[in-house]
Amino acid sequence: MIKLSRDIGIDLGTANVLVYLDGKGIVVNEPSAVALDKNTGKVLEVGAAAKKMLGRTPGNIVAARPLERGAISDYDMTATMLSVYLRRITKMSLVKPRVVVSVPSGITEVEERAVIQAAMEAGARRVYLMEEPLAAAIGAGMNIKGAGGSMVIDIGGGTTDIAVLSLNNVVRSTSIDAAGDAFDNAIIQYIRERYQVLVGNQTAEEIKMAIGCVNPRPEALVMTVKGRNLSSGLPQEVDVTSVDVMHALTTPCRDILYAVRTILEKTDPELVADISKNGITLTGGGSLLYGFDQLIYRSTGIACHVADDAILCVALGCGKALKWIDEMQEGTVNFARHKLMAE
Repeated sequence: MIKLSRDIGIDLGTANVLVYLDGKGIVVNEPSAVALDKNTGKVLEVGAAAKKMLGRTPGNIVAARPLERGAISDYDMTATMLSVYLRRITKMSLVKPRVVVSVPSGITEVEERAVIQAAMEAGARRVYLMEEPLAAAIGAGMNIKGAGGSMVIDIGGGTTDIAVLSLNNVVRSTSIDAAGDAFDNAIIQYIRERYQVLVGNQTAEEIKMAIGCVNPRPEALVMTVKGRNLSSGLPQEVDVTSVDVMHALTTPCRDILYAVRTILEKTDPELVADISKNGITLTGGGSLLYGFDQLIYRSTGIACHVADDAILCVALGCGKALKWIDEMQEGTVNFARHKLMAE
């Protein structure tokens, strides 16, 4: 059956793009990656197929991730990627869709305009931006309607967004780049220094997902990986342990804990008391690292739990927000609040 139009929610993440189609749920969950033929400009692959090509392409093909630290780093690639996904799910629609797109709390006005323009160029009729921590809280099913304070920590691929919420809005927030990509880079650096072996980004991500932890596991896990020996330049296998990963992630985790404590210190005492009672909710792929909830509890003394479907929360929040789309302001979010973030 041909539909005039269906509204769409998009979690435009550094690592993954998730698309929520009104009435259908999440219909796209793919890596944020594009492969192009440099000579013709033709799109060869997007998503998982393009991600497999990262670091493995000949000279005439470029494979890249078009977003860095939650912002668009390659506008044309981002617009192309979104266009492919939107065409895939709206091919039976007669009217272009309205789109809600999530953005990090610390995004600049220029970066916001780039997101809006990329979505419009990809085929959106109208674009509405929603802050990631607010979307994450809604997607996680948190009760943010009342005057009580809640805190959400969304650990994504490019940014970690931390926010205090009350009365359906963000009271105070911050966005830092200690997140999934920083975890991968920290693992690469640690293996390089400890074992004199260089591994790639995809290998580091596989290590993180298979044996990663930020708190000691009951039993250490071991993963054998292949890399390049820095001295000989030849392939070499090395056994990496979960303890290695925990040590590697010390610095980015310290940055996240510092940001959480800073937000709490700048929040009104009444809201902090509410958060202490309600607890802290973790969302995003990074929250699935073993022991993150325990680490935050030890640092803050506040109970912390990982949301169900943590990876999907932002996309689900954008999807749930579609029912309020007629009341949303088109275009950029409220920049007056940025002053609060900088205080």
